Amino acid sequence: MTPARRLYYFLGLPVLRGIIRLLTSTYRFEAVIGEEHVKPFVDDEQVCAPCYWHQHHVLGSTLIRSWIRRGFKACFLVSGSVDGDVPERIARSWGAEVIRGSANQSGALALRDQQTMMKSGYSIVTTADGPRGPKYEFKAGTVLMARIAGVPMIPIGCAADRAWYLNRWDDFMIPKPFARVAIAIGEPIPVPRKIALDDLEPVRANVQAAVMSLMRDSEQALNVA
Repeated sequence: MTPARRLYYFLGLPVLRGIIRLLTSTYRFEAVIGEEHVKPFVDDEQVCAPCYWHQHHVLGSTLIRSWIRRGFKACFLVSGSVDGDVPERIARSWGAEVIRGSANQSGALALRDQQTMMKSGYSIVTTADGPRGPKYEFKAGTVLMARIAGVPMIPIGCAADRAWYLNRWDDFMIPKPFARVAIAIGEPIPVPRKIALDDLEPVRANVQAAVMSLMRDSEQALNVA
C-alpha cells in the first residue's frame, strides 16, 4: 500500500463512515416486508446466503448491519480489486467478516473460504449481479456457493422514493436524506447439495425472478413503481 493510500484511509475513511452513518440514520423505513422469513437465521444463528442487487447495496447493507446488531454473523463477499478496500474496512468496522473476490469469478480458493466461513456459522452476503453486471442478472456463482454449503438463499429487494443514481453499469442508488425506503425479504430458496450442476440454471432463474419481484413489491409499498 502506497503512503498516499495509507493517508487516504487514515483521514478519509472515518469521514466516509460518519457520512454513511449520518445519511442512513435519516432514512424513514416505511415497510420491511417479509421480516419473518429471516427471523430464524437472525435469532437462532442459522446460516443462509442473503442476496440483493449491487444497485441496492446502501439499503441492503444497512439492513444486514441491523441484523449484525442482533447477533447475526455476516460475512460480505467484496471485490478483490483495490476498489474493495474501503467496503472491506467499513464492513469489518460493523463487526462483519469479509472474503475478497467475486462470487462468479473467485475460483476454487474463494469458494473454499466461503465454505469455511459458513461452517463457522457465518452467512455470506452477496450483491448477486456484481461486480460488473449486467445489471439485474443473477450470477451462477452465488447459487453454486449456496449449493456447496447446502444453505438457502434469502432474496432481498429494495426501493427508495428519492435517490441519486450514479452513472455506472449498475445505476448505483444512494437514497437522499430523509428518503422513504422499503425493503422486501423473500422466502428462503433452498439449493440442495445433491442437485446436479446441470440443474442449477432453473434455481438461478428462480432466485433472479424472486429478487426482481421483491424489488417491485418494495416500490409498490412506496407507490413509486
